[in-house]
Amino acid sequence: MEFCGGHTHAILRYGIPSLLPPTVELLSGPGCPVCVTAATELDWAIALSKVEGVILTTFGDMIRVPGSGGVSLAQAKAEGADVRVVYSPLDALQIARQNPARRVVFLGVGFETTAPMSASALLAAQAEGLENLYLFSMHKLTPPATRAILDAGEVALDGIIGPGHVTTVIGADAWRFLPDEYGIPCAIAGFEPLDLLRAVLALVEMVEAGRADVVNAYARTVRPAGNASAQAAMAQVFEAVDAEWRGFGVIPASGLRPRQAYARFDAARAFAVTVTPAREPPGCRCGDVLRGVLSPPDCALFGRLCTPQNPVGPCMVSAEGACAAYYQYGGR
Repeated sequence: MEFCGGHTHAILRYGIPSLLPPTVELLSGPGCPVCVTAATELDWAIALSKVEGVILTTFGDMIRVPGSGGVSLAQAKAEGADVRVVYSPLDALQIARQNPARRVVFLGVGFETTAPMSASALLAAQAEGLENLYLFSMHKLTPPATRAILDAGEVALDGIIGPGHVTTVIGADAWRFLPDEYGIPCAIAGFEPLDLLRAVLALVEMVEAGRADVVNAYARTVRPAGNASAQAAMAQVFEAVDAEWRGFGVIPASGLRPRQAYARFDAARAFAVTVTPAREPPGCRCGDVLRGVLSPPDCALFGRLCTPQNPVGPCMVSAEGACAAYYQYGGR
């Protein structure tokens, strides 16, 4: 299983499955941070965008993801909400500087790759005494989700292709628990065709030898201990909390929220927003796709009622979504 949604898109775009023998099957995992965002969190974000005087900033992938009842941030914007697409939390920081009379909320979406940037924005805001910037943290941690898949036992996995960008931050040693505790080999991969083939080869060789280890096939970027500065920023600003994942439910210690010292930046604490109990779109199998128990084309809605132009679930919206990858490349 490849955890990373970027890997899923690269695997299909470059036709990697057609190069492999039938004894090697690649499964997509929960590596799309937009896709694993729970419907409750998305409903919260939409409600925040409608608070009087709020500027809600977000990465572009989140704009078209439908929440409960099919409502999205794009629709909220069309109805008058001030929703702005940014490319970095530091863009949200700049918007807060330029609009001191308004409250600016940044939707913190992403794994360990983007969490350090959110932490940096809060550290800068604190240093400047900026009081109108808030973070709604939907940041999630990848190793706990990998454990959840293995503990559930819904899919039988012989190896894990470790995420390249995430592991650049957390380090290859963060995946030692896979061979040590589960007896499953792991190979960290980059995003070029040869990176992915090298990782698959490493996994096949370990399986055939009956050996479980962590192989770093992306050594030009990934180090054993990762990026110490990024890890320090996350550790200073965030604490791990239980978090809800789409398709998984609550995974212990898999989310990040600002520590008490940074609580004034926490939108979940600062805004008295209430939402009705969330519900998944009828017929959407996105949760099953994220757990690797269903291939996107096997969903009854795939390519029929659910397309990139009319997405039912987030897996068809995000640039890292498995359904979007299969729709674009899967038939080629």
